[in-house]
Amino acid sequence: MARGADRGMAEIRTPRGKRRSGSSAPQAGLPARREAVRLIAEVLETGRPFDELFRLSAGDGPLAGLAPRDRALVRAIAATAFRHKLAIDDILGRFLSRPLPRRAGGVYATLLSGAAQLLFLRVPAHAAIDLAVSLAAGDRQMRPFKGLVNAVLRKVSAEGAAIAAGQDAARIATPDWLWRRWVSAYGEAEARAIAEAHLAGAALDITVADDVQAAGWADRLGGVLLPTGTVRLADHSGRVEELAGYGDGVWWVQDAAAALPVRLLGDVRGAHVVDLCAAPGGKAMQLAARGARVTAIDSSAHRLARLAENLKRTGLAADTVHGDAALWRPAEPADAVLLDAPCSATGTIRRHPDLPHIKMPEQIGALAGLQSALLAHALTLVKPGGLVVYCSCSLEPEEGPEVVAKVLAAGRAERVPVHADELAGLGHFVTAEGDLRTLPGQAVDAAGDLKGLDGFFAARLRAL
Repeated sequence: MARGADRGMAEIRTPRGKRRSGSSAPQAGLPARREAVRLIAEVLETGRPFDELFRLSAGDGPLAGLAPRDRALVRAIAATAFRHKLAIDDILGRFLSRPLPRRAGGVYATLLSGAAQLLFLRVPAHAAIDLAVSLAAGDRQMRPFKGLVNAVLRKVSAEGAAIAAGQDAARIATPDWLWRRWVSAYGEAEARAIAEAHLAGAALDITVADDVQAAGWADRLGGVLLPTGTVRLADHSGRVEELAGYGDGVWWVQDAAAALPVRLLGDVRGAHVVDLCAAPGGKAMQLAARGARVTAIDSSAHRLARLAENLKRTGLAADTVHGDAALWRPAEPADAVLLDAPCSATGTIRRHPDLPHIKMPEQIGALAGLQSALLAHALTLVKPGGLVVYCSCSLEPEEGPEVVAKVLAAGRAERVPVHADELAGLGHFVTAEGDLRTLPGQAVDAAGDLKGLDGFFAARLRAL
């Protein structure tokens, strides 16, 4: 589909029926739509995360030639399409008499993109439909289906909103296998709150390197200071890099939940702390800003390079090591280890709405085995009595409490319970066992006025 899209502008009919040669400028907004469709199709075909593909395309790929506004439009279309994919599938299915054939190429992604614009981004019908038809007309594989694209999207424009209004939005947006898991783990009311938070998306949360300056930066950026120290910019929609303080390295983007595990290590001034699976570096920067001597390990050279860039921008110091966290050992035992384990990341669907459509339930068991091995190894890297904080951005019990339970049962560590006063008094983040558990629909202030954060689990252990 991508190759056809690259060739496909040789002949496009304008609304007046006249032909334009391939040398003339494309219709306004068409390159952005083409890239959105290409990325949507590639995510669904390959299972690779959207953000990864977007970064690669923006570096030296097709997105590099687009203006920032058009790149933002690509991201908005794709995110909306993924966030509402199952609801859109239900609507499209009512207007397709039979499944699309394999030879249809990017037709499905084009329909998904067009419907997302019509139903959820409120793009005028003439623009969304005409551009979708132009995409189909300009692609060799899709060209035979341009009439279908036109007819289906016109149906969506006319009848889709009424159908969407009758859907159970939170339930239909959640794959059955995830819904069953969350109901089992948290109950149906909490599962619905999680799903509703995913539909709402996420605010921009930032961590200010100097806690003392956080309130001032909240005022300057028009945000609010959460009790846990995170600054939240609820209404930000522009480029993060253009905000005051970013270029000077005063702060970095980090979800409010992701900023909590470091706090469980307490005062780390002068301590040697190993950050396993550290990239892209939010927690490593927190540790460095709090005065720790940080060794940051990651197996991905690409992600480690991003960590190094973040450290350079913020002026914070850490030793970075490209290596396997399950095998690496320090020359001398560390004072503490922070292990943010690779996981299914189902707690981050607010920010990464493609995840439910590229993750499979069978992956969770394999990840849980890796997490158990990493935690067992982490406990051997600290001095006797040293602390290890294990965390994961997953909502799945197998990737959190069950990993910790196995280590405790093996007698390798003891739990050091988390207390509400360590979390600004937010006791609803503390489980009955004394671990940290945040859920996407939870409040992030004592009054319950501010809601929404990533789903995170963390346990604090002392090595025996």
